Amino acid sequence: MSPALDYYTVVEEANARAQAAAAQAMIPEPMSAPPVEDVYYNARLDPKNFLEGPLSDNPATRLRQMLARPGIVIAPGICDGISARCALEAGFNCLYQSGAATTASRLGGPDLAIATLNDFVQAGAMVSSLNPSVPVIADADTGFGGPAMVARTVRQYDKAGIAALHIEDQVQTKRCGHLMGKQVVSRDEFLQRIRAAVLARDSIPGGSDFVIIGRTDSAQVLGMEEAWIRLKLAAAAGADVCFIEGVKSKELLVETVNRLAPTPVLCNVISGGLTPAFTSWEAEEMGAKIIIFSLVSCVAMVHAVRAAMQSLKKTGTDFQSAQGMDPKQFFQVMGLDEVVDFDAAAGGKAFQQI
Repeated sequence: MSPALDYYTVVEEANARAQAAAAQAMIPEPMSAPPVEDVYYNARLDPKNFLEGPLSDNPATRLRQMLARPGIVIAPGICDGISARCALEAGFNCLYQSGAATTASRLGGPDLAIATLNDFVQAGAMVSSLNPSVPVIADADTGFGGPAMVARTVRQYDKAGIAALHIEDQVQTKRCGHLMGKQVVSRDEFLQRIRAAVLARDSIPGGSDFVIIGRTDSAQVLGMEEAWIRLKLAAAAGADVCFIEGVKSKELLVETVNRLAPTPVLCNVISGGLTPAFTSWEAEEMGAKIIIFSLVSCVAMVHAVRAAMQSLKKTGTDFQSAQGMDPKQFFQVMGLDEVVDFDAAAGGKAFQQI
C-alpha cells in the first residue's frame, strides 16, 4: 500500500477533508465490510464462564474475570520495576507495559520500532514477577514479523507471565500511535496477525486464557469507518478486546463501543495525545471496558528526574530531591520487607538487622 496521509492534524476543516479524500483514493479495497463467513468461538473462553467464583491467581484468567464482570479495568502505564512497584503500592490491580515505555526505559530511545521482541519479553517477565497474580497487558507492536513470528510472540509473552497483548495493523517500521505519518497494512495482513495470535494461544499446552487485543491505527489514516470494520473483522477472527488508537471525541468512543458490541473496547489516554484526557470514570460511563494511561509513569519520571538533576547541579547535593526518603525507605517500596520476612521464614539470619 502506498503511504497514506494522516488527516487528524492541526489544520482547517477544509484541509482535513481534502486529506481524507486523498487517503481514501489510495485504498485498494472497498470501505464496506466484507461478509464474515467463519466467526471464531472457543467455548472454554466464553465470558459467561468467568462471571462467578473467586478471582484466579492466574493473571490471564483473572483478567478474563475482570472483563466479564462489572466495572472498568484501569491499567496505569509502567516503564520499569520502580514504576511497577509504585503502581502496585497505589493499589492498582492491572498494569500496562507500553512499547513507548519499553523502548524508553530499556534503550533510551523513541517509540519508532527500535525495541525487539526480546526487549519486550524481558521487561514483561520482570514486571509480571513482582506480583504474579496481577495481570499485565503488554504492547506487542506489529507482532515483530509474519504469522510465525506473531505466534512466537504470543508463546513468549504467555511463558513470561504476561496476561494479554495488543497487536496492531501498522507497517513493521511503526511509530507511536500518537505521532503523525503512520502507515497501515491491508485488512488481510492485519487479520493474519490476529489469526496467528489466536491460533498460537489456543495451541499452548494446558489451555491458556491469554487475552488477545486487536488494535488498529487506521482511524488516523483511513478514517473511523475503516477502523470499525477492521476491528469487527478482528473480533470475528478471535480478538477478545478491540482497541482503536486515537479516538478523538466522546461521541466517537461511544459509537465505537456501540459498533463493536459485545466485544469489550480498550481506551488509551495519553496527556496531549490524540484522545481527550478522559478520566477512568468518564470512560466507564461511555462503555469502555479497559482504560490504559500509557505514559503516566514515563512522563512523571522525566519531570521528577529532570528536577532532581537540576537541583543537584545547582546545590551540589541531593538533599532536596530526596524529600527525606532514606535508603531503607526506598528499599521498602521495592519490596524489602517481603524479602526479609521470606528469609526469616526459611530460617535465614542474613537480614536480622537491616
